[in-house]
Formats: sequence, structure tokens, C-alpha cells
Amino acid sequence: MKFSESGINSNILKGLDEMGFSEMTPIQEQAIPVLMRGRDIIGQAQTGTGKTAAFGIPMIEQVSPPSKHIQGLVLCPTRELAIQAADEISKMSKYVPGVKTVAIYGGQDIERQFRKLEGHVSIVIGTPGRIMDHMRRGTLDFHKLKMLVLDEADEMLNMGFREDIETICREMPSDRQTALFSATMPREILEITEEFQKDAELVRVKAEELTIPLIKQTYYVVKGRQKDTSLCRLLDYMSPKRALIFCNTKRKVDELTLMLKAKGYSAEALHGDLSQHQRDRVMNLFRNGNLELLLATDVAARGIDVDDVDMVFNYDMPQDMEYYVHRIGRTGRAGRKGRAVSLITNRERYKIESLMDYCNTEIKEKEMPSAGSALTVKAYKNVSEAMDYCRDKDLMPYMKIVYKKCVEESMDPLEVAAAFLRVSLGEIDQQAAEEFHASKLKKAASRAAKAEPAREDDDTGRRRKSRSEKAGRGEKAGRGARAEKKKKEKSVKKEKKGKKDGKRAKSADKNRRHDAGRGRTRKR
Repeated sequence: MKFSESGINSNILKGLDEMGFSEMTPIQEQAIPVLMRGRDIIGQAQTGTGKTAAFGIPMIEQVSPPSKHIQGLVLCPTRELAIQAADEISKMSKYVPGVKTVAIYGGQDIERQFRKLEGHVSIVIGTPGRIMDHMRRGTLDFHKLKMLVLDEADEMLNMGFREDIETICREMPSDRQTALFSATMPREILEITEEFQKDAELVRVKAEELTIPLIKQTYYVVKGRQKDTSLCRLLDYMSPKRALIFCNTKRKVDELTLMLKAKGYSAEALHGDLSQHQRDRVMNLFRNGNLELLLATDVAARGIDVDDVDMVFNYDMPQDMEYYVHRIGRTGRAGRKGRAVSLITNRERYKIESLMDYCNTEIKEKEMPSAGSALTVKAYKNVSEAMDYCRDKDLMPYMKIVYKKCVEESMDPLEVAAAFLRVSLGEIDQQAAEEFHASKLKKAASRAAKAEPAREDDDTGRRRKSRSEKAGRGEKAGRGARAEKKKKEKSVKKEKKGKKDGKRAKSADKNRRHDAGRGRTRKR
């Protein structure tokens, strides 16, 4: 269904069109009509399915610009999610006059927030702790609130915000509309809906849609001590432009980040121990495309809402299957294709089987690429980046330096370029080098094995030919001997015949002389 067919305010449609949104997602198509009718709603959908627009559009529709009171409140589990939700709603309401959105969260100077709240504020998006702080100070007044939204409610409960949520809900007007969105529905969520919602309608994404079809899910079986090497090899081989790497602990996030930085990767960490300034700096780098790898824990990553993350790595398998759904939902957004890669040990195979049953999807096992393949891909990538850098750049001064040094040292410039390429590949660990060497030997052995049968066939052919030639020569010699024997026999026969003919001739001559003699005798 298209937004233009839903009866949404034309000014909101203009903002949506500017954001590039035209088609509704399943959760939007189901939730928006219900909320527009004023009903409470329970929406079950994973991160990245368009929940912000699902509740943001009806909230903007309900805002009455002449009123100077806060009319919409959205509670989020993290600062990052609050900032991003506020940004999205501001874009959607860009052409709606009189709608002002403010993000309120911990870690930011409260005096600055006081100044933001002065004047006309229509919608507030914030974290439970800081919202309660402002309520105690009297700087937030919700007695005219029309709509309350609990976004990522399951995660807020996991972070220990249940009491804060209940306190805030009790302070809201009883005639408000309440919307709750969650990727999962644990018992605690149902208890909150029973207490603070009225005849809520359940809107649920089907089980088969729990993981996005555009996400290709794979896993690699590795030894525990080889995870770092395996991760680096996959990063080199797959060459993601922007990727998220999940670990289960803050300590592992920090250790892995330091290791990747030491190897030359563009990587930063994101977890709860960072100051707000550090978190903002890291998120801005990642959001603007100036950071390739962002390493995070599950809790910290709930606020990451970047559309073009092309790959998610599970360095550690999540402790809960629900977290897996949250993790991979960071890629494959807005109709784009994505990849989710998990590194597991043999003992963790059962987790993959459980995930396939839980998500009703297929997670394929892949064979780890060889070190040679990974290095080749990385080398080609570095060459391509260097060639891109050459375009529209005046490199003549540097070319002169290279040429001069090559002439002085009698070196080939191509050899110098190859040296720069090798340096750009960074540190190559011993295991990868050994495997690369082993792969070369294996390929050489394979070629030799393929060539050996040919040589054997050739040798066999020569032996057969030799035997054939010998047999031919023997047969020829036999024929010659038989011919010679026949010739001799014929000669002997001829000789014997000649002797017989000679005897016959002598005998005939003798008889003729005898007859002649007798004739002379008679004549006398």
C-alpha cells in the first residue's frame, strides 16, 4: 500500500516523499490505520521495519499547532535511538506548520535541554531516566498529552527501566492513546499492556517475516583461539564498506577494536562506558561513511539506525535468540540486500539449529576462504582505491620524486608500486602466511597430480609403441627369413632341375651320336 492512498495529511506526504518513502512496510500498513482511529496498539516487529513512521505519522496528525503544550511523548531505551527517532519525526513534519520535536536524553547538558524546552514544543522523544528528571524539576508538563509511545519496550525492560516506565505512565492523562512497540513479547510486556493500555489491538509481523528475506545469513565454524584471525580474513575477503561487529561484553569490544586498529582497519567501539561526546563522535563517523567497522554490545547497538549497513558480524553468538533478530535487523534495510555472518565453535552448532527453528529461516554453513584469496581481494581493493584517488589529483610532484629515486637506485617504478601495495596490506599474521604457503604447495601438488596421469599415459603409449615396433620388426624379419628360405629352396630346386636337365641333355646327345653312328654303319 502506498502512503498516498492512506488518507495521510498532504504536508506529511510531502515530507515522506522528500525522505524517499512511497510504499508502506507491513507494520506501517497495519498500525497506521489503527492509530489514526484512536485505538491503543501493541505492535510486534523487529528493528528496521519502519516502526518510527508507524507511530510518528499518527502522532503528527494528532498535533494541534495552536496549542503550546506537549501533545506527544516517545520513550526510547538509548540516547542514540532517541536522537534518531526525533530526527525522523522532524523530517516527516518538516512541512507541517507548528510542529516542533525535541530529543531529551542523559549525558547531555541539562541547561541546554532547558533552553530547548522553552517555547512551543509539540513532541518530546527521550530516555526514561532523563524524562523523569525533567518531570521532577517541573520542566516537562504532560497534562495535555494526547499520545504516548513506548518504543523498543522489551529492551527498556532489559535495561532495568520498568519502574521508570510505570512511574511515567501513571503521570500521563488517563484519556491518552498508548502505543507499545517491541520485537519480542515477554511476560513483563504483557503485564504493562494490561495495566496501562485500554483494549489494545495487537499488530504482529508474521513469524516467517521475523528475519528480513533480503538478508543472506551464513556461519563459519572456527576454533576459539582463531576467531581474531578468521574475522580479519573475512573482512579482507568480503570487503564491507560499512559493517557492525557484535560482541557480548564491553571488554571484548575494546580488545577487538584495539586489535583491528593495530592491523590497519578503520574501527571504533560503542558501549555504555563511553561518554556522550565519545558516542556522538563515533556515531557521526559511522553514519557519515567515515568509519568502516563499528564494534558494539547488544545494548549499545539498539540506538543504531543507519540504513546502508551492508554487513553484520556476530563475533560472539548472542546469549538470547531474540538478540540475534535485533542484530541482523541492522542490515538489509529500506529494500537493500544485506549479509549476516556468525563465527561459531563446534560446541555452538546447536545455537544455529535453534535459531533456524526460531526464525524459520536458513542459515548456511560456509568454508573459510584461504589466506591467499583474502589477501588477493584486499590487494585489488587497495589498488582500486589508489586508482580512484589518482582521478582529479595533481600527482606530478610525487611522480617526479618516485622517478628520480628509481633512476638513482636503478629500480623499476612498478617494483616500487608493488612495495607500496604490500605495505598497504598491513600486518600478515604467521598463521595466514603459513596457510598461504601451504595453499601454494597444495595447488602445485594438484597440478603435478593432474600432469602425472598424462605422463603415465604417455609412457604407456611409448611402451606400447615400442612393443608394437619390435613386434613389427620381428614380423618383418620373419617374413624376410621365410622369403629367403623359399628363395633358397627354389634355387636348390632349380639347380636340381638344371642338373636333371643337363643329364637328360647329355643322354639325348649320346643317343643322337649313337643313332648317327648306326646310320653311318648301315650306309656302308
